[in-house]
Amino acid sequence: MQLGLGLYRHMLTPENFRFAKQAGATAIVAHLVDYWAGSAEIPATDAHRNWGVTRNQGKLWTVEELTDLRRAVEAEGLRLAAIENLDPSHWHDVLLDGPLKQQQVADVREIVRRMGRAGVPCLGYNFSIAGVWGHSRGPWARGGAESVAFENPEQRPLRRGEVWNMTYDPEAAEGSIGEVTSEQLWSRLRDFLEAVVPAAEEAGVRLAAHPDDPPLPTLRSTARLVYQPRLYQRLLDLVPSPSNALEFCQGTIAEMSEGSVYEAIEQYAPQGKIAYVHFRNVRGKVPRYHEVFVDEGDVDMVECLRLYAKHGFDGVMIPDHTPHLTCDAGWHAGMAYALGFMRGAMRALGLA
Repeated sequence: MQLGLGLYRHMLTPENFRFAKQAGATAIVAHLVDYWAGSAEIPATDAHRNWGVTRNQGKLWTVEELTDLRRAVEAEGLRLAAIENLDPSHWHDVLLDGPLKQQQVADVREIVRRMGRAGVPCLGYNFSIAGVWGHSRGPWARGGAESVAFENPEQRPLRRGEVWNMTYDPEAAEGSIGEVTSEQLWSRLRDFLEAVVPAAEEAGVRLAAHPDDPPLPTLRSTARLVYQPRLYQRLLDLVPSPSNALEFCQGTIAEMSEGSVYEAIEQYAPQGKIAYVHFRNVRGKVPRYHEVFVDEGDVDMVECLRLYAKHGFDGVMIPDHTPHLTCDAGWHAGMAYALGFMRGAMRALGLA
């Protein structure tokens, strides 16, 4: 079992790679989407929760930049385990079934091929229209540490030009994108997987699907796909392939109204379908929950490690997000705490 750290685009620096290494990690999961860029100009229905404007239409990640990132990670004694999330500029009409869908499907296939050529083995993605939305920050974790909560806020419809909680067309006409049904979204996912999985197989890249967070059946008038643990199986069964896998977010699964994290591990780990794990803990379930420290939530995280080991999972686990400690480097301190807990638990169980 491998310990990793997820880093956002602005954090992909040698200093943060060294921090990961010093904290005991051996792998990096990298975000290349530039969240919150240009936030001052967001024409969103809910500007507070919109993640920013993206203007990268047609500007696909190159083999050179992917290779440079991998080499920079390796230079600090780590490996690049995955790229997490596609830029909405690259696939908004795949999600919306819009006029650019076929071109953008081809673009995603090309991104996957370039990842294969650059030696990046996994692409995490979230096939969601509304994305991660509706969370607030507050003193929700032990000792009043700043963390994230979902407390069932009013859901305003998505504005045109928005998808996946980002704005890809600031000049879009007024009005909402309307309703999207479950049948429509599952049909779009099937089209996506049938087109992209063969390219992933050829490139030696795994596609890893994240569940819906918050895990509600609908959000902002649009359906959700994996909002219960059993629905992961439906996704896997659409296009059976070693390249059709899961970005297994324990925190999101714990938030779901049905099942349990333990049952989900027992179902999916034996299939060899877990590409990598978001190892975080929560208190509560939808429609109200709080993200907390790895050792204080509703889930027995050590038991989870035992179950992964029982079924032979040997992939990467990252803390995902974690509460910020009250100090000048709150994010780093929070991540160091989570990584230390994970490394200690793994060593105690003979897994690292």
